[in-house]
Amino acid sequence: MSRKSAGILLFRKQKKLEVLLVHPGGPFWQKKDLGAWSIPKGEIDEQEDPLAAAKREFKEETGMEIDGDFTALDPVIQKGGKTVYAWAVEGDLDPENIAGNTFSLQWPPGSGKARTYPEVDRAAWFDLPTARQKINDRQAAFLDALETLLRKK
Repeated sequence: MSRKSAGILLFRKQKKLEVLLVHPGGPFWQKKDLGAWSIPKGEIDEQEDPLAAAKREFKEETGMEIDGDFTALDPVIQKGGKTVYAWAVEGDLDPENIAGNTFSLQWPPGSGKARTYPEVDRAAWFDLPTARQKINDRQAAFLDALETLLRKK
């Protein structure tokens, strides 16, 4: 069974179009930047509606609920084979106020010491050229889809 995730591409129109991206927490990602950011997303539970999963994951990763006019984007397949479904929605939030879930990990490996890390250690708004540099390369297709969608409106 292939793995599936669902997420939200939150956007806002300031002077420029901006999207909200999140940076994964934990020691592996600590010093990674370009290509490490993502839309807030997570695994779809068996029998769960994908949009419901996307909203749940957004709340779990940011601590904030999201609502609005959701538009489905074409799914992407990441390098590891995971299919990611996404919905674009216009909204705004202060990335300084995110407070999502945490996870435990033995760190350093073999130390016997479990440490707790946030799933997402930070979030930020980026204009599209910057977002294309920051986001996981396969998820960049979501940015292209958003541009196309907004040109049609």
